[in-house]
Amino acid sequence: MSDPVFFAAQGGLTLADVAAASGATLPEGADPAYRLTGAAPLESAGPEHLAYMDNARYGEALVVTRAGACLVSPRFAARCPAGTVSLVSRDPYRAYASLLGRLHPDAMRPGSQFGGRSIAPGAHVHPDARLEEGVTVDPGAVIGPGVEIGSGSVIGPNAVIGPGVRIGRDCSIGAGTTLSHALLGNRVILHPGARLGQDGFGFAMGATHLKVPQIGRVIVQDDVEIGANTTIDRGASRDTVIGEGTKIDNLVQIAHNVVIGRHCVIVSGVGISGSTTLEDYVVLGGQVGVVGHLRIGRGAQIAGSSNVNRDVPPGSRWGGTPAKPVRAWFRELTTLARLAERSGKDAEKDPAPDAE
Repeated sequence: MSDPVFFAAQGGLTLADVAAASGATLPEGADPAYRLTGAAPLESAGPEHLAYMDNARYGEALVVTRAGACLVSPRFAARCPAGTVSLVSRDPYRAYASLLGRLHPDAMRPGSQFGGRSIAPGAHVHPDARLEEGVTVDPGAVIGPGVEIGSGSVIGPNAVIGPGVRIGRDCSIGAGTTLSHALLGNRVILHPGARLGQDGFGFAMGATHLKVPQIGRVIVQDDVEIGANTTIDRGASRDTVIGEGTKIDNLVQIAHNVVIGRHCVIVSGVGISGSTTLEDYVVLGGQVGVVGHLRIGRGAQIAGSSNVNRDVPPGSRWGGTPAKPVRAWFRELTTLARLAERSGKDAEKDPAPDAE
C-alpha cells in the first residue's frame, strides 16, 4: 500500500522570512537565505525543517533535535543545539501556527473532496439558487431555491443547503452538513456532519406536549469555525447568534435563542441551553453544561466538566458542579480530600468487627 502525504509543503521559507514573520532576530552567523522546505516536530525534524518549542515537557527533545531552525521561548533558547538556528519568540506556538499556514495553505480550510473547481456532476442545484463565480459544489450536494453562495466557497459532498440560506465568500461547508434557516458570513468553516438551523427543543408541557413553532434563524458571523457533528438550533422567536471569530469544537449542542459573542472558544461536548448569552472572549472547557437564560460575562473561563447554573461575572474563572469561583472550588476539593483521608485513617485504627 502506498503512503500518501496529504499536506505537502508548498514552496518554502527562508530564515529571513521566518524571522520577519515571528518578530525574531536572526542570531549572528545565521544565513538569512537558508531555505526551510517544511515543518516537523522536534524529534523527527531534519535540517530542512522548522520546529517550535515552548513547553518544558519537550526539553530533552529540543536538546537533540536536528531541525534547521526552531522557534523557541526565551527561557529555552540556551537549550537549542549548535546545528539548529534558535529564533527566540515571546509566543513560539502562535508564530509557528502562522508560518505553518504559509507552508500548507491547503490545510487552513477543507477543500473539495472531489477535487473539483465548479459544480460537479451529481450535484443538485435549484434553478432559483444564486451562486457567484468560483463556487465549488461536490457530488450529491443539494442546494435549495433562493440560496445565495459567495465566490470561493466550497460545498462538500451530500451537504444539504435549505431554501433561502445565505453563505458568504470563502466558506467551507463539510460533507454531510445540513443548513436551514441560516445566514453565514465570510470565511466560515463547517466541518462534516454539522447541523445548523433545525428546530429548537420547544414544547408547552402538559398532559400532552404542544410543539412551539421555532420561527427564528441562525446567524453565523465572519471567521467562525464549527466542528464536526455540532448542532446549532435556530431561534424560537429571536435569532441564535454565533459571533465573529468564535471557534466551536466537535460534538457541541447550542440551543435556540443562544447568543455567543465574538472570539469565544467552546470545547468538545459542551451543551448550552436556550436563551443563554455568552459575552465576548468566553472560554468553555470540554463537557461544560450551561442551563438556560444565563449570562456568562466577557472573558470568563469555565473549567471542563463544570455545570453552570447561575450568571458568571466578567473576567472570572469558575469550575465545579455546580460551578463556582475557582478558589472556592479548590477549597471544596481540598476539604473533601482531607475528610476522605481522615476517614480512611480512622477506619484503619478501628476496623469493623468480623461478622459472626
